[in-house]
Amino acid sequence: MAGKVCNGPVNRREFMRIGSLSLGGLTLSQLMSLRSEAGQPKQDTSVILLFLHGGPSQLETYDLKPDAPSSYRSVFQPISTNVPGMDICELFPKQAKIADKFSLVRSLHHDVGIHSDGGIIVLTGKRPSKLDPSSRSKSEHPDFGSITSKVRGLSKAGTPPYVSIPSKFYMVQPTYLGMQHGPFESSEPSSKNYRPPSLKLNAGMDGKHLLERRQLLEQFDRLRNDLDLSGDLEGNEKFRNIAFQMLTSPEAAKSFDIALEDDQLRERYGRNMWGQGCLLARRLAQAGCGVVSLYFNTPKTGQEFTNWDDHISNAGRPGHFAKYMSIRLSYMDQALTTLIEDIHERNLDKKIMVVAVGEFGRTPRLSSNNTGTGRNHWPEAYTALFSGGNLKMGQVVGATNSKAEYPTHSPYTPQDMLATIYQHLGIDYDKSIVDFQGRPIPILPHGRPIKELI
Repeated sequence: MAGKVCNGPVNRREFMRIGSLSLGGLTLSQLMSLRSEAGQPKQDTSVILLFLHGGPSQLETYDLKPDAPSSYRSVFQPISTNVPGMDICELFPKQAKIADKFSLVRSLHHDVGIHSDGGIIVLTGKRPSKLDPSSRSKSEHPDFGSITSKVRGLSKAGTPPYVSIPSKFYMVQPTYLGMQHGPFESSEPSSKNYRPPSLKLNAGMDGKHLLERRQLLEQFDRLRNDLDLSGDLEGNEKFRNIAFQMLTSPEAAKSFDIALEDDQLRERYGRNMWGQGCLLARRLAQAGCGVVSLYFNTPKTGQEFTNWDDHISNAGRPGHFAKYMSIRLSYMDQALTTLIEDIHERNLDKKIMVVAVGEFGRTPRLSSNNTGTGRNHWPEAYTALFSGGNLKMGQVVGATNSKAEYPTHSPYTPQDMLATIYQHLGIDYDKSIVDFQGRPIPILPHGRPIKELI
């Protein structure tokens, strides 16, 4: 379509062909179905979620128990941080030097030890009506990124309100908000073939071509009565301007271009999916994206792919799970530490909140057989890391018992974590959203911000 002049009306076939241009999973027609929130104040805040899918062990990361019996205690040693009394895993030496820039909530808990359903609870705040032991369930409610898209819409710079790196979560979906409020999916940013997605229809457009695009959008509006999407395509002039802004914004396009960053900074983050993903997330959040999620689960190590699901057999391979944990934790330490430092160095720590969390933790008692050692699913106690967001940093919130089995002080739920996130994003989590049947569904059924962090 680039370079083609639209001198007259386009026919239905031409309209549908142009409307199929994809913007990270959204077509132009889907974009046009978005609603501008009249009078809705825009919030200049962002959340970066590092989702540790598979469930990282609290005992091998942020809640080590060196005095526990050998069948419970971590296979790693704790090290001191620059915050007195906050010890973390020895494989987190970089984080240990900046612990004053993050806080740990060691008392998160819920009661569902299934990957998909546990993830649904953590990401939506709502318990699935039917649990699926096969871990193939899909959410009945939108996650907090889709809620943010619905409430806040596009940023002033035209960046998408919700972006997932490198792909969206398999267990959640926008459901009754409409597919247009699903995440914009970025490709893998450390890949040699990575290119910024074409938010603009053509990065080199001159004024004439931009005018043609605006005329095209106007033609779309005139043609909406010819389609079966009339209800979806209704929109006022204000929203047409927003849609046009997203399609043509140089700022939106540049926010995805990590090649614009200094090579030294890219090396500092790490030339891998997690490192470059965190760098891209910072760029997007800085540019105004409300929620950026990173699927923090499969760093590539040679020909091996590992995740956080640390049973005796890891990723189908027998062996001691500490071997795979040591790979993952080193990647995470570099990427997460650099992200936090970068945000603070740019004075973005009030604007951007970073959260690192999984769907649950791991069983306190180690399991072993003749093929190796590992831990199973354990939602009753696990840890979340918070940084920035104008929260109180350099503290440990909550505690677990001597074996990291359950919270003993200041217990918090995923709903409390989400309330903390929503408050930072300027979203009233006590409000409801109407579903397809006209029923009001609360954004959060319960939960309040974690008071020690506020």
